[in-house]
Amino acid sequence: MLYWAGVFFVIALIAAAFGFGGIAAAATGIAKILFFVFLVLFVLFLIGGVAPRRPPI
Repeated sequence: MLYWAGVFFVIALIAAAFGFGGIAAAATGIAKILFFVFLVLFVLFLIGGVAPRRPPI
């Protein structure tokens, strides 16, 4: 997911360089959303991995 956020960010940079403002804004928005989703999932999995596991009852 972080890979796709980077891809959309690069698309936004290229679109902005060529003057396509609408496409650049849309790609930037998608990149932001994907980055924050990745960040939330990363933190959740990090917390889940650190939590001690209880033995089955």
